[in-house]
Amino acid sequence: MSARIIDGTFIASQIRQSVSPGVAAFTARAGRPPCLGIVLVGEDPASGTYVRNKVKAGTESGLHVDLRRLSSSASLDELLAVVRELNASDRHDGILVQAPLPAALGRGAAQQVFDTIDPAKDVDGFSPVSVGRLVQGRALLAPCTPSGVIEMLDRCGITMSGARAVVIGRSEIVGKPMAMLLLQRDATVTVCHSKTPDLPGVGRDADILVAAIGRAGFVTRDFVKPGATVIDVGINRVTDASTAEGLFGASSARMADFAKRGSLVVGDVHPNVAEVAGALTPVPGGVGPLTIAMLLKNTLAAAEARAKSS
Repeated sequence: MSARIIDGTFIASQIRQSVSPGVAAFTARAGRPPCLGIVLVGEDPASGTYVRNKVKAGTESGLHVDLRRLSSSASLDELLAVVRELNASDRHDGILVQAPLPAALGRGAAQQVFDTIDPAKDVDGFSPVSVGRLVQGRALLAPCTPSGVIEMLDRCGITMSGARAVVIGRSEIVGKPMAMLLLQRDATVTVCHSKTPDLPGVGRDADILVAAIGRAGFVTRDFVKPGATVIDVGINRVTDASTAEGLFGASSARMADFAKRGSLVVGDVHPNVAEVAGALTPVPGGVGPLTIAMLLKNTLAAAEARAKSS
């Protein structure tokens, strides 16, 4: 068996195309495009790349993207002041503060940011109000990565109702909301973590297996029931040649890429899972592009909801 590889880039382009007419219609009605405010703190290279991609995708879809940069020496109070300014702005429909935040801001900084963002503009879906609405099954703005996974499963014709789903990872950003969204689609969901006994055995029960733990190649074929759908949410940078060779083999195309770049971006799922899974998302080119597409969709939804309530 060789898994069907799910093309997240193609699905994301479909979502973005579906958003563009709504953006154009909103712009014609409101006299301005939907506006997304993005706040980037510090100089983290990966965060900078993610933000550039978000700005590019938003602009191409007709949004106005307002990028606010703060230095790595900015205080939490300065960051929260920017968030409050965006909250009060009539022009900004969505607010996203790029994670992770610099460690210098202190423990709990991200949660204070989420607590401060106006739920009506919370396009990441991380505020306490947004989380409560998600749990109740009435979220307008659900977290982008998990909602992108649901969109992917729908568009690929993968049945969730009645399926056994296993989510490996219990983060507030992916694992927990992923479980909630799958429950709302009538899947029977198990959430696993570092203290789960016999993790491979639990994984083998899944018709849909979602890996979101941040450990390169952790989920091997031993975790996967033959024919299962495997969704790899992980994004890990491998800089050790022996680790990369252990994942892909010495003569693989990915190792040739490693030799050129000195690193590889890999997921949480080992390549050998393709030998048993029925469908599999690649890294890169799987879930990642969907996260940005759903951000654009959320921004339009926030703009339309704000227009109706004004």
